[in-house]
Amino acid sequence: MERIPFVSFKAIEAELDDALRDAFARVYERSWYIRGEEGERFEALFADYCEADHCVGCGNGLDSLVLALRALGIGEGDEVIVPANTYIATALAVSYVGATPVLVDPDIRTFNIDPHLIKPAISKRTKAIMPVHLYGQPADMGPIMDIAREHGFHVIEDAAQAHGATYHGRRVGSIGDAAGFSFYPGKNLGALGDAGALTTGSVKVSEHARMLGNYGSAEKYHHVHQGVNSRLDELQAAFLLAKLPHLDRMNEERRRIASRYLAEIDNPRIELPHVIDDVEPVWHVFGIRCRDRDALDSHLDDRGIATNRHYPIPIHLQQAYAGLGFGLGDYPVAEELSSTELSIPMFYGLADAQVDRVVEALNSFRG
Repeated sequence: MERIPFVSFKAIEAELDDALRDAFARVYERSWYIRGEEGERFEALFADYCEADHCVGCGNGLDSLVLALRALGIGEGDEVIVPANTYIATALAVSYVGATPVLVDPDIRTFNIDPHLIKPAISKRTKAIMPVHLYGQPADMGPIMDIAREHGFHVIEDAAQAHGATYHGRRVGSIGDAAGFSFYPGKNLGALGDAGALTTGSVKVSEHARMLGNYGSAEKYHHVHQGVNSRLDELQAAFLLAKLPHLDRMNEERRRIASRYLAEIDNPRIELPHVIDDVEPVWHVFGIRCRDRDALDSHLDDRGIATNRHYPIPIHLQQAYAGLGFGLGDYPVAEELSSTELSIPMFYGLADAQVDRVVEALNSFRG
Protein backbone atom coordinates (compact mmCIF):
# COMPACT_ATOMS: atom_id res chain seq x y z
CA MET A 1 0.00 0.00 0.00
CA GLU A 2 1.39 3.37 -1.01
CA ARG A 3 2.42 5.56 1.91
CA ILE A 4 0.43 8.75 2.46
CA PRO A 5 2.87 11.65 2.87
CA PHE A 6 2.41 14.34 5.47
CA VAL A 7 2.73 16.94 2.73
CA SER A 8 3.23 16.81 -1.02
CA PHE A 9 3.71 19.42 -3.74
CA LYS A 10 3.06 17.04 -6.64
CA ALA A 11 -0.45 18.23 -7.45
CA ILE A 12 0.53 21.91 -7.41
CA GLU A 13 3.67 21.29 -9.44
CA ALA A 14 1.75 19.28 -12.03
CA GLU A 15 -0.98 21.90 -12.44
CA LEU A 16 1.32 24.93 -12.50
CA ASP A 17 4.36 23.48 -14.24
CA ASP A 18 4.06 25.62 -17.37
CA ALA A 19 3.33 28.79 -15.39
CA LEU A 20 6.30 28.27 -13.08
CA ARG A 21 8.65 27.58 -15.98
CA ASP A 22 7.35 30.67 -17.77
CA ALA A 23 7.96 32.70 -14.61
CA PHE A 24 11.57 31.57 -14.49
CA ALA A 25 12.10 32.26 -18.18
CA ARG A 26 10.56 35.72 -17.88
CA VAL A 27 12.98 36.75 -15.14
CA TYR A 28 15.97 35.01 -16.72
CA GLU A 29 15.44 36.68 -20.07
CA ARG A 30 15.08 40.08 -18.43
CA SER A 31 18.33 39.58 -16.43
CA TRP A 32 17.01 41.66 -13.55
CA TYR A 33 16.94 39.77 -10.26
CA ILE A 34 16.49 42.21 -7.38
CA ARG A 35 13.88 44.99 -6.88
CA GLY A 36 12.22 44.83 -10.26
CA GLU A 37 8.87 44.47 -11.99
CA GLU A 38 8.00 41.04 -10.59
CA GLY A 39 8.43 42.14 -6.98
CA GLU A 40 6.49 45.35 -7.49
CA ARG A 41 3.63 43.53 -9.15
CA PHE A 42 3.48 40.83 -6.51
CA GLU A 43 3.50 43.36 -3.70
CA ALA A 44 0.58 45.22 -5.26
CA LEU A 45 -1.45 42.08 -5.90
CA PHE A 46 -0.74 40.52 -2.52
CA ALA A 47 -1.69 43.73 -0.73
CA ASP A 48 -4.99 43.69 -2.63
CA TYR A 49 -5.47 40.02 -1.82
CA CYS A 50 -4.95 40.66 1.89
CA GLU A 51 -7.18 43.76 1.77
CA ALA A 52 -4.20 45.79 3.00
CA ASP A 53 -2.98 49.12 1.65
CA HIS A 54 0.69 48.17 1.40
CA CYS A 55 2.93 45.14 1.03
CA VAL A 56 6.72 45.01 1.39
CA GLY A 57 8.51 41.91 0.16
CA CYS A 58 11.47 40.56 2.10
CA GLY A 59 13.74 37.54 2.42
CA ASN A 60 11.65 35.28 4.67
CA GLY A 61 8.89 35.16 7.25
CA LEU A 62 11.13 35.87 10.23
CA ASP A 63 12.45 39.00 8.54
CA SER A 64 8.91 40.17 7.87
CA LEU A 65 8.20 40.21 11.61
CA VAL A 66 11.52 41.82 12.46
CA LEU A 67 11.00 44.58 9.90
CA ALA A 68 7.45 45.16 11.10
CA LEU A 69 8.56 45.47 14.71
CA ARG A 70 11.41 47.84 13.86
CA ALA A 71 9.21 49.94 11.58
CA LEU A 72 6.74 50.33 14.45
CA GLY A 73 9.48 51.50 16.78
CA ILE A 74 9.69 48.40 18.98
CA GLY A 75 13.18 47.94 20.39
CA GLU A 76 15.51 47.78 23.38
CA GLY A 77 13.73 47.63 26.73
CA ASP A 78 10.27 46.98 25.27
CA GLU A 79 8.11 43.91 25.83
CA VAL A 80 5.96 42.18 23.23
CA ILE A 81 3.25 39.71 24.21
CA VAL A 82 3.41 36.51 22.14
CA PRO A 83 1.76 33.09 22.39
CA ALA A 84 3.63 30.41 24.31
CA ASN A 85 2.55 27.87 21.70
CA THR A 86 4.06 28.79 18.35
CA TYR A 87 7.12 28.29 16.19
CA ILE A 88 10.18 29.91 17.75
CA ALA A 89 10.45 32.48 14.94
CA THR A 90 7.72 34.55 16.60
CA ALA A 91 9.80 34.98 19.75
CA LEU A 92 13.05 35.34 17.82
CA ALA A 93 11.70 38.33 15.92
CA VAL A 94 11.06 40.10 19.22
CA SER A 95 14.50 39.20 20.51
CA TYR A 96 16.22 40.36 17.33
CA VAL A 97 14.96 43.93 17.79
CA GLY A 98 16.21 43.98 21.38
CA ALA A 99 12.81 43.57 23.01
CA THR A 100 11.65 40.80 25.35
CA PRO A 101 9.02 38.24 24.36
CA VAL A 102 6.39 37.83 27.08
CA LEU A 103 4.68 34.47 26.71
CA VAL A 104 0.96 33.86 27.16
CA ASP A 105 -0.62 30.41 27.23
CA PRO A 106 -2.98 29.42 24.40
CA ASP A 107 -6.59 28.32 24.38
CA ILE A 108 -6.21 24.55 24.35
CA ARG A 109 -9.17 24.17 21.97
CA THR A 110 -7.78 26.35 19.19
CA PHE A 111 -4.02 26.29 19.97
CA ASN A 112 -4.06 30.10 19.55
CA ILE A 113 -3.23 32.73 22.17
CA ASP A 114 -5.93 33.03 24.86
CA PRO A 115 -7.13 36.66 24.90
CA HIS A 116 -8.27 36.28 28.51
CA LEU A 117 -4.67 35.78 29.63
CA ILE A 118 -3.23 38.84 27.86
CA LYS A 119 -4.11 41.53 30.41
CA PRO A 120 -2.30 39.79 33.32
CA ALA A 121 0.85 39.74 31.14
CA ILE A 122 0.85 43.51 30.56
CA SER A 123 3.57 45.59 32.22
CA LYS A 124 4.82 49.16 31.98
CA ARG A 125 7.22 47.98 29.28
CA THR A 126 4.60 46.35 27.05
CA LYS A 127 4.48 47.97 23.63
CA ALA A 128 2.86 45.39 21.35
CA ILE A 129 0.93 42.16 21.02
CA MET A 130 1.91 39.63 18.37
CA PRO A 131 -0.86 37.04 17.93
CA VAL A 132 -0.18 34.07 15.66
CA HIS A 133 -2.80 32.66 13.31
CA LEU A 134 -1.51 29.19 14.08
CA TYR A 135 -2.04 26.35 11.61
CA GLY A 136 -4.04 28.75 9.44
CA GLN A 137 -6.80 29.39 11.99
CA PRO A 138 -7.22 33.09 12.82
CA ALA A 139 -6.55 34.12 16.39
CA ASP A 140 -9.48 35.76 18.17
CA MET A 141 -8.57 39.25 16.99
CA GLY A 142 -11.61 41.14 18.32
CA PRO A 143 -10.70 41.07 22.02
CA ILE A 144 -6.99 41.35 21.17
CA MET A 145 -7.58 44.56 19.24
CA ASP A 146 -9.79 45.88 22.04
CA ILE A 147 -6.98 45.37 24.57
CA ALA A 148 -4.48 47.00 22.22
CA ARG A 149 -6.66 50.06 21.69
CA GLU A 150 -7.34 50.38 25.41
CA HIS A 151 -3.62 50.47 26.21
CA GLY A 152 -2.22 52.06 23.06
CA PHE A 153 -0.33 48.95 21.96
CA HIS A 154 0.65 47.99 18.44
CA VAL A 155 -0.61 44.67 17.04
CA ILE A 156 1.56 42.69 14.65
CA GLU A 157 -0.14 39.63 13.16
CA ASP A 158 2.07 36.60 12.62
CA ALA A 159 0.24 35.30 9.56
CA ALA A 160 3.03 33.01 8.38
CA GLN A 161 0.64 30.04 8.19
CA ALA A 162 -2.59 31.79 7.30
CA HIS A 163 -2.55 33.16 3.75
CA GLY A 164 -6.17 33.85 2.83
CA ALA A 165 -7.78 33.11 6.20
CA THR A 166 -10.54 35.46 7.34
CA TYR A 167 -11.74 36.75 10.71
CA HIS A 168 -15.26 38.20 10.80
CA GLY A 169 -15.07 38.69 7.04
CA ARG A 170 -11.66 40.38 7.04
CA ARG A 171 -8.50 38.84 5.65
CA VAL A 172 -5.74 38.26 8.14
CA GLY A 173 -2.96 40.70 7.37
CA SER A 174 -5.38 43.63 7.33
CA ILE A 175 -6.47 43.66 10.98
CA GLY A 176 -3.44 44.74 13.02
CA ASP A 177 -0.96 47.56 12.49
CA ALA A 178 1.19 45.21 10.42
CA ALA A 179 1.45 41.52 9.61
CA GLY A 180 4.21 39.15 8.63
CA PHE A 181 3.90 36.37 6.04
CA SER A 182 6.20 33.51 5.16
CA PHE A 183 6.34 32.02 1.68
CA TYR A 184 8.45 29.04 2.71
CA PRO A 185 7.78 26.29 0.13
CA GLY A 186 5.47 24.30 2.41
CA LYS A 187 3.12 27.21 3.11
CA ASN A 188 -0.31 27.49 1.46
CA LEU A 189 1.26 30.16 -0.77
CA GLY A 190 4.80 28.89 -1.09
CA ALA A 191 7.75 30.10 -3.12
CA LEU A 192 10.44 27.78 -4.50
CA GLY A 193 12.82 28.92 -1.77
CA ASP A 194 12.72 31.33 1.14
CA ALA A 195 10.63 34.48 0.81
CA GLY A 196 8.40 36.68 2.93
CA ALA A 197 6.40 39.89 3.05
CA LEU A 198 4.77 42.25 5.49
CA THR A 199 1.45 44.00 5.00
CA THR A 200 0.24 47.17 6.66
CA GLY A 201 -2.30 49.94 6.34
CA SER A 202 0.31 52.59 7.07
CA VAL A 203 2.38 54.23 4.37
CA LYS A 204 4.84 55.33 7.06
CA VAL A 205 5.35 51.76 8.29
CA SER A 206 5.68 50.40 4.76
CA GLU A 207 8.24 53.00 3.73
CA HIS A 208 10.24 52.53 6.91
CA ALA A 209 10.19 48.72 6.56
CA ARG A 210 11.24 48.93 2.92
CA MET A 211 14.22 51.12 3.82
CA LEU A 212 15.20 48.84 6.68
CA GLY A 213 15.20 45.83 4.36
CA ASN A 214 17.32 47.68 1.81
CA TYR A 215 20.30 48.52 4.02
CA GLY A 216 18.36 51.39 5.58
CA SER A 217 18.23 53.20 2.27
CA ALA A 218 15.53 54.62 0.01
CA GLU A 219 18.08 56.28 -2.26
CA LYS A 220 21.24 54.52 -3.38
CA TYR A 221 24.22 55.28 -1.10
CA HIS A 222 22.05 57.39 1.23
CA HIS A 223 21.50 55.35 4.39
CA VAL A 224 18.99 56.76 6.86
CA HIS A 225 18.86 53.71 9.15
CA GLN A 226 21.19 50.86 10.09
CA GLY A 227 19.26 48.41 7.96
CA VAL A 228 19.71 44.87 6.74
CA ASN A 229 19.63 43.08 3.40
CA SER A 230 16.22 41.42 3.19
CA ARG A 231 14.45 41.78 -0.14
CA LEU A 232 12.06 39.57 -2.08
CA ASP A 233 14.03 38.54 -5.16
CA GLU A 234 12.53 38.62 -8.63
CA LEU A 235 12.52 34.87 -9.17
CA GLN A 236 10.58 34.13 -6.01
CA ALA A 237 8.20 37.00 -6.73
CA ALA A 238 7.56 35.57 -10.20
CA PHE A 239 6.87 32.10 -8.78
CA LEU A 240 4.49 33.59 -6.24
CA LEU A 241 2.71 35.52 -8.98
CA ALA A 242 2.14 32.23 -10.79
CA LYS A 243 0.59 30.68 -7.68
CA LEU A 244 -1.39 33.57 -6.17
CA PRO A 245 -4.37 33.35 -8.58
CA HIS A 246 -4.90 29.74 -7.47
CA LEU A 247 -4.59 30.28 -3.72
CA ASP A 248 -8.30 30.61 -2.92
CA ARG A 249 -9.14 27.48 -4.90
CA MET A 250 -6.42 25.49 -3.18
CA ASN A 251 -7.42 26.81 0.24
CA GLU A 252 -11.00 25.77 -0.45
CA GLU A 253 -9.80 22.23 -1.11
CA ARG A 254 -8.00 22.25 2.24
CA ARG A 255 -11.25 23.37 3.87
CA ARG A 256 -13.10 20.51 2.21
CA ILE A 257 -10.58 18.00 3.54
CA ALA A 258 -10.73 19.58 7.00
CA SER A 259 -14.54 19.37 6.93
CA ARG A 260 -14.28 15.66 6.30
CA TYR A 261 -11.85 15.21 9.16
CA LEU A 262 -14.05 17.21 11.54
CA ALA A 263 -17.18 15.31 10.53
CA GLU A 264 -15.80 11.78 10.19
CA ILE A 265 -13.09 11.37 12.83
CA ASP A 266 -14.97 9.87 15.76
CA ASN A 267 -12.77 8.51 18.50
CA PRO A 268 -13.06 9.53 22.18
CA ARG A 269 -9.29 9.24 22.50
CA ILE A 270 -8.75 11.99 19.95
CA GLU A 271 -9.45 15.71 20.39
CA LEU A 272 -10.20 17.64 17.21
CA PRO A 273 -9.40 21.35 16.74
CA HIS A 274 -12.12 23.83 17.63
CA VAL A 275 -13.00 26.56 15.12
CA ILE A 276 -14.22 29.81 16.68
CA ASP A 277 -17.27 31.59 15.29
CA ASP A 278 -17.17 33.64 12.10
CA VAL A 279 -13.73 32.62 10.88
CA GLU A 280 -12.53 30.76 7.82
CA PRO A 281 -9.31 28.88 8.52
CA VAL A 282 -7.07 27.81 5.65
CA TRP A 283 -5.75 24.68 7.43
CA HIS A 284 -2.03 24.97 6.80
CA VAL A 285 -1.82 22.22 9.44
CA PHE A 286 -4.54 19.97 10.81
CA GLY A 287 -3.49 19.25 14.38
CA ILE A 288 -5.27 16.76 16.60
CA ARG A 289 -4.55 15.91 20.24
CA CYS A 290 -4.14 12.55 21.93
CA ARG A 291 -2.78 11.72 25.38
CA ASP A 292 -1.32 8.53 23.90
CA ARG A 293 0.34 10.43 21.07
CA ASP A 294 3.31 8.11 20.67
CA ALA A 295 1.05 5.08 20.40
CA LEU A 296 -1.22 6.89 17.94
CA ASP A 297 1.77 7.99 15.89
CA SER A 298 3.01 4.39 15.70
CA HIS A 299 -0.49 3.20 14.84
CA LEU A 300 -0.64 5.58 11.88
CA ASP A 301 2.92 4.83 10.80
CA ASP A 302 2.13 1.10 10.72
CA ARG A 303 -0.72 1.91 8.34
CA GLY A 304 1.47 3.93 6.00
CA ILE A 305 0.38 7.40 7.14
CA ALA A 306 3.01 10.07 7.78
CA THR A 307 2.57 12.63 10.57
CA ASN A 308 4.39 15.53 12.22
CA ARG A 309 4.55 17.07 15.69
CA HIS A 310 4.08 20.82 16.20
CA TYR A 311 5.81 21.88 18.47
CA PRO A 312 7.34 19.20 20.71
CA ILE A 313 9.46 21.60 22.81
CA PRO A 314 7.65 24.81 23.79
CA ILE A 315 9.54 28.09 23.58
CA HIS A 316 9.96 28.53 27.34
CA LEU A 317 11.75 25.16 27.57
CA GLN A 318 14.06 25.77 24.61
CA GLN A 319 17.74 26.22 25.46
CA ALA A 320 17.73 29.41 23.39
CA TYR A 321 15.36 30.98 25.92
CA ALA A 322 16.80 29.55 29.11
CA GLY A 323 17.74 33.12 30.01
CA LEU A 324 14.08 33.97 30.59
CA GLY A 325 14.25 31.71 33.62
CA PHE A 326 11.21 29.55 32.98
CA GLY A 327 10.84 25.90 33.84
CA LEU A 328 8.50 22.97 33.51
CA GLY A 329 5.01 23.88 34.65
CA ASP A 330 5.21 27.62 33.94
CA TYR A 331 3.05 27.39 30.79
CA PRO A 332 0.92 24.29 31.37
CA VAL A 333 -1.33 24.63 28.33
CA ALA A 334 1.59 25.04 25.93
CA GLU A 335 3.25 22.06 27.59
CA GLU A 336 0.06 20.02 27.26
CA LEU A 337 -0.12 20.81 23.56
CA SER A 338 3.57 20.05 23.04
CA SER A 339 3.10 16.56 24.45
CA THR A 340 -0.24 15.68 22.84
CA GLU A 341 -0.41 17.42 19.43
CA LEU A 342 -0.10 15.32 16.28
CA SER A 343 -0.46 16.76 12.78
CA ILE A 344 -2.06 14.54 10.18
CA PRO A 345 -1.82 14.78 6.37
CA MET A 346 -3.22 18.03 4.98
CA PHE A 347 -2.28 19.34 1.56
CA TYR A 348 -3.75 20.27 -1.78
CA GLY A 349 -3.97 17.07 -3.79
CA LEU A 350 -4.77 14.75 -0.88
CA ALA A 351 -7.16 12.28 -2.51
CA ASP A 352 -10.49 11.23 -1.03
CA ALA A 353 -9.28 7.64 -0.83
CA GLN A 354 -6.30 8.84 1.20
CA VAL A 355 -8.58 10.83 3.50
CA ASP A 356 -10.65 7.67 3.93
CA ARG A 357 -7.55 5.79 5.05
CA VAL A 358 -6.54 8.49 7.52
CA VAL A 359 -10.03 8.62 9.03
CA GLU A 360 -10.30 4.84 9.27
CA ALA A 361 -6.89 4.58 10.91
CA LEU A 362 -7.73 7.26 13.48
CA ASN A 363 -11.12 5.76 14.29
CA SER A 364 -9.61 2.30 14.75
CA PHE A 365 -7.05 3.48 17.32
CA ARG A 366 -7.58 1.96 20.76
CA GLY A 367 -4.36 2.94 22.54
